[in-house]
Amino acid sequence: MKDDHKITFIRGATTASGNSVKEIEVSVVELINELISRNNLIKTNILSIIFTTTKDLDACFPASVARKLNGLDSVAFLDCQQMYVSNDVDFCVRIMAQVLLPPNKPIMHPYLRGAAKLRTDRC
Repeated sequence: MKDDHKITFIRGATTASGNSVKEIEVSVVELINELISRNNLIKTNILSIIFTTTKDLDACFPASVARKLNGLDSVAFLDCQQMYVSNDVDFCVRIMAQVLLPPNKPIMHPYLRGAAKLRTDRC
């Protein structure tokens, strides 16, 4: 670990427009790009990302999409299914990213599309 960086966790979420490989890919790429840009991350400082999806998303694994993104080949990815709650956001992909950030750097949690209502305090 870099001496001037600390391990930090960043949360985020988005929604896909439907349950197809293409729709999931578009939402995952957008979410990862926003995670990186909003936090000014260097890709090698992303240690791991856990993805969860609502039960209505099963066309592909979000981690398989993220693995194909340039520069993320050393990141540890994991896919899980989000706990079912009857009034949850449909087609939702959530993330918890473990990253290295300089101390005291503000964290920007990306909540996009229909998932923005999950954390209005962080949008």
